[in-house]
Amino acid sequence: MPSINSAHILILATDGYERSELRVPLDELRKRGADVKIASVKKDSIKSWDKTDWGDSVDVDLLAKDVDVNQFDALVLPGGQINPDKLRLEGDAMRVVREFLNSGKVVAAICHAPWLLVEADALRGRHATSYWSIKTDVKNAGANWKDEKVVTDEGIITSRSPDDLPAFVDKIVEEVQEGRHRRAA
Repeated sequence: MPSINSAHILILATDGYERSELRVPLDELRKRGADVKIASVKKDSIKSWDKTDWGDSVDVDLLAKDVDVNQFDALVLPGGQINPDKLRLEGDAMRVVREFLNSGKVVAAICHAPWLLVEADALRGRHATSYWSIKTDVKNAGANWKDEKVVTDEGIITSRSPDDLPAFVDKIVEEVQEGRHRRAA
């Protein structure tokens, strides 16, 4: 079981990620000692969506096509409407999501990011939550949707919105420290 201060965590995002849903996990997990990298389907930097308009940018550490899941303990998927909708159309991004899911490592998705779990067919028979507007999508993917700050099912963490970020980050830390989870693909 890795300690959070020796954990390697990957955040997968592209233009249009909800600013707080990337920045808060990035900053908080780093404060707790984790090595956190950002992967994307494009080089250089990606631009946030900050509530009602474009926000600042964050540098990308590696391309999704170059991600080796064996180098990381967890995957964090920030939401926003734009980011996960773009990523679920990208083969390299979906490969990363599926490989993390198949590995038993922690996968954490907030807000609209459970769309990526829907695309990977990872929610069938699982407990999950999401932003309320995609509740039907999550339920139609076979999940038992719950209106809770954070829902965890065998290392797959889902959360509803930026309001739930403290609970989301705490659960990521807890699940990373538990280690790999045995889950059916």
